[in-house]
Amino acid sequence: MTPAERVARGPRFYTACIGVGLAAGLLSGLFGVGGGTVIVPLLVLFLGFDQRLAAGTSLAAIVPTASVGVISYALTGSVAWIPALILAAGAVIGAQIGSWLLARIPQNALRWGFVGFLLVVIVMLFIVVPSREATLELSWGIGFGLAGLGLFTGIMAGLLGVGGGVIVVPALMFLFGTSDLIAKGTSLLMMIPTAISGTIGNARRRNVDLVAAAVVGVAACTTTALGALIATILDPLAGNILFAAFLTFIGAQMAVRAVRAHRSARAKRADA
Repeated sequence: MTPAERVARGPRFYTACIGVGLAAGLLSGLFGVGGGTVIVPLLVLFLGFDQRLAAGTSLAAIVPTASVGVISYALTGSVAWIPALILAAGAVIGAQIGSWLLARIPQNALRWGFVGFLLVVIVMLFIVVPSREATLELSWGIGFGLAGLGLFTGIMAGLLGVGGGVIVVPALMFLFGTSDLIAKGTSLLMMIPTAISGTIGNARRRNVDLVAAAVVGVAACTTTALGALIATILDPLAGNILFAAFLTFIGAQMAVRAVRAHRSARAKRADA
């Protein structure tokens, strides 16, 4: 019996999946993230998914969620199509490198390093407020920079399982000078091929609950457009403040995991 088959199907299962999807869709549209930072912990908490199954299910649910988000941002001209494909190509390659490095780099050091990175981003969100008129003009230098950003994003995704939007959205704003809306729309588009590729691999390994992914994904689609609409209405500074709060939540999650892993390792050494 696969891990997905061991999850009980019933009213609680479907209610939880719908609730998770509604929350993930709203945050995905609002911040330009895949929603995995919400889906994974909630599936573990409410439905007892193990971490691996939750991550695989989350990745599958991101495909329809991000697709609706891209359409919503595209309607306002807030998607940089070619840069998103460059980012996606780099991310697909980077994810393979990250998976290879996973067994070779201490996870806790990476977690604390990522928490430090988020702290820097949070501070920058209060210092640099992007202009809504800013665009992303392609050049050879920008293209190579986007490929490098995609590669780094993929590596971090492979190492820590973090969604690309957490890295790509602030990087596009601060390093490439794009507006917050273009950063979010482009981030969502970048995620689609990456999520499809990962979902195919997870499905082959029976590491995804397709029923849960479908319910979460469909529910998320109903609120993603609302999140994108709120993002366009919000003042850029207000958007930055909300995004900073979201990143603080993610950083706190990562720090808690790091502390727990450290305590667990110390307990094992004491018992040895």
